[in-house]
Amino acid sequence: MKSVSIKGIARVDLGKKFAKQLRKAENVPCVIYGGKEAPVHFYAHSNEFRKIVYTPNVYLIDIVVGEKQFKVTMGDIQFHPVTDKILHIDFLRVLENKAVKINIPVNITGNSIGVRNGGRLSLNMRRILVEALAENLPSTIDIDITQLRIGHAIRVSDLSLDGVTLLSNSADVIVAVKTARAAIETEEEEDSEEGDAPKDDKSTEGDAPKDDKPAE
Repeated sequence: MKSVSIKGIARVDLGKKFAKQLRKAENVPCVIYGGKEAPVHFYAHSNEFRKIVYTPNVYLIDIVVGEKQFKVTMGDIQFHPVTDKILHIDFLRVLENKAVKINIPVNITGNSIGVRNGGRLSLNMRRILVEALAENLPSTIDIDITQLRIGHAIRVSDLSLDGVTLLSNSADVIVAVKTARAAIETEEEEDSEEGDAPKDDKSTEGDAPKDDKPAE
């Protein structure tokens, strides 16, 4: 998994009053939790968090506070209900030899045969919850839909990732090609044409022209 760095400043004064002052100066109060160590309170300018908040990507984050460095993942984020500005972020420590639980974004690749034949692609899950050691975490979960036909789906149970445990419900549908009558007929025609004898020979045998029928 890709990583990014954020430089923070240790918070000396805690509480709502001081947090409000930080936000007024465009800073975001943050806390690092996890493990047996005490929580680490720090803040950083709001611009520091654009690369990890306003993106579909997921990162391992190296936070530097003073002379200490912490490897973390992003936890809960609080936004202002009106301005949508970041009010507070919780970070979770990544501990050595301890698995991390994190939602990994789904990356769809390929051009589905079902879509080419008129079906409609439906992406039901944009992220999948996984558990793995930090070094085994993928940046994305890549799913090739090239062979996905109309009425078919790819579920969580269809995936297999080395060193990664999938925690999302195994029966959940990740992506599917929705059924459409016209699209199904197109697929069936393509299937019937494969390996069939030419239709022209069959249609001309024993057929008499309609004009030759005696009038009643």
